[in-house]
Amino acid sequence: MSKLNLYRKRFIPNELVHLENDIILKEDQDLIITKWRALKPRKDIVGGISAYYIDKGFKVSKIYDQNDNIVYWYCDIIQTKVESDKNIIVFEDLLVDVLLYEDGTLRILDLDELADAFDTKLITEDMLKDALRTLDKLLKIIDQGKFSILQDEINRAEQLYSSII
Repeated sequence: MSKLNLYRKRFIPNELVHLENDIILKEDQDLIITKWRALKPRKDIVGGISAYYIDKGFKVSKIYDQNDNIVYWYCDIIQTKVESDKNIIVFEDLLVDVLLYEDGTLRILDLDELADAFDTKLITEDMLKDALRTLDKLLKIIDQGKFSILQDEINRAEQLYSSII
């Protein structure tokens, strides 16, 4: 079996990035967990671990700084395109993001970009609706105190990976 190739597609800016250096820690039909380093050098973060919840429509990432401290949990609303004959998965970033800080602070980002992407026809009406419905679903998980279930998947994969090295 050939290696799974993961890509991230963004609409703003318009780019398709092969995540060739990401390390796949777990892979099944509805969940892929990767460990990664920031694609471009940054002072605030160096990398993290991401769980792509394919069946739920979002990615949850545990983001670290250069001292391996958690900076925040970052959630992307995504849609997934699978090209199984080529062993390719493309995660389309539907622009809206949720940041959760360790102190419980929550921020929703880029709703304006979502509207701009729709206005300029970068995304369809169905994609806009899907992004908003998925955001609502994620916020309900957080509000109901069930976000830890999503975090646990990442933490388990991280522990398993660190014991292998």
